[in-house]
Amino acid sequence: MLLHRLKPRLLVSCIHAGVGVDGIAKAANATSGAFYAHFGSKDGAFSAALDVGLNEVIEALPKLQKEAGSGWIQAFADYYLGRAHRNDLACGCAMTTLSPEVIRTGPQMHTAYESKMKKIAELVAYGLEGGSSDERCSRAWAMLGVLIGGLTMARAVKTNKAAEEIASSIRMAAINVAGKARQIPDDMN
Repeated sequence: MLLHRLKPRLLVSCIHAGVGVDGIAKAANATSGAFYAHFGSKDGAFSAALDVGLNEVIEALPKLQKEAGSGWIQAFADYYLGRAHRNDLACGCAMTTLSPEVIRTGPQMHTAYESKMKKIAELVAYGLEGGSSDERCSRAWAMLGVLIGGLTMARAVKTNKAAEEIASSIRMAAINVAGKARQIPDDMN
């Protein structure tokens, strides 16, 4: 499928470089005709990449919560800030890679992004223990913001030592702001 060859980071790189549809299609090993038939436009490709990328998080998070039990917050932070995820710029994490790009889009994209990110925050909040629903949601947003911003910083520095220091600090901050995780029952999510 063309979308799987059009990774979020590739799309963002092409957009920043002012690459047109022909160049994006070539980077995805497709023809511009196939690109237009599949996406309709650069905006269509961006929308599809954002949708697929955020849906991956929506699908993976409940699985991680069930598999890791009450240790899911640490497991998520370890994965999210881990060297493999940090260095995987080609596939990129949609939350980190595409969030800044949504700012440049229109209201329809903002609405779609908000809806998906709210779902992700709700899933995180569902896995947190203590406090009211609003308090858990607030901690979920804080955890996500810390992780997304931290990954961006860790990816931006030159040395691995600095990236590791940032990742370690951000991991601890994300875990602390999230608070205690709850065990997700097998029949939930």
